[in-house]
Amino acid sequence: MAYFGLSEISRGSIAVWRRNMDAFMKTYQVNFIPPFVEPVLYLLALGYGVGALIQEVDGISYPVFIAPALVSISVMYSSFFECTYSSYVRMYYQKTFDAMIATPLSIEDVITGEILWGATRSTIYATLMIPVLFLFGVIDMPTSLLLIPFAIPAGLLFAAIGICFTAITPGIDALNYPAFLFITPMFLFSGTFFPISILPQTLQYFAFGFLPLANVVSVNRAITFGEFSPLILYNILWVIGVGALFFLIALKLMKRRLTV
Repeated sequence: MAYFGLSEISRGSIAVWRRNMDAFMKTYQVNFIPPFVEPVLYLLALGYGVGALIQEVDGISYPVFIAPALVSISVMYSSFFECTYSSYVRMYYQKTFDAMIATPLSIEDVITGEILWGATRSTIYATLMIPVLFLFGVIDMPTSLLLIPFAIPAGLLFAAIGICFTAITPGIDALNYPAFLFITPMFLFSGTFFPISILPQTLQYFAFGFLPLANVVSVNRAITFGEFSPLILYNILWVIGVGALFFLIALKLMKRRLTV
């Protein structure tokens, strides 16, 4: 058997993905509101509100500076919270995981499908945000369309991390801990609203070495501005490599939880 039972993962994970997609589309009117409203609120409050007090950041206007970060934040929130609170509800309260595992689907199929759906949701949100940001004139086309394919590995990373927390949390209320102690600090200190370069060098190394959002923001900003460097290659490899690592960890942790 392959490591962590990877050989058991089959096309069954697509069936899990489709189940979540169908449930999402039943309430699409509500689900499609956040990616349209969030960038408008952030741009008005921070980009043009706080931004009115800021001349430029690295030679560009503040609204343009935070635009790729807004996409990154949306990718993080949509995939992470889908694979924590929503996955926990499906696993514990609705017993959806148990029902699927009672069929020929394996645990690996279910968890892979959950992670794939988390990444899909983040990609949908990123796709819907781009025309809004374009209408505000803070991103350029067609270069910024590359934000969409990068949302896939970024979404997989945050979705896998989310599943890891779901696997070890004793109750749904305990998911508030990673939300406030992990996600919120990343939201503030990952180069989202100010350049990481103004931080002490030690904190810069920490951000790019341990904060997923910092690496995602760095890549999205490079895509939007068309400014690539060796650091961007590192950021991309970091997102893919760490995402794969957490995927394996998520499979192991969930298999342990669901077979107890």
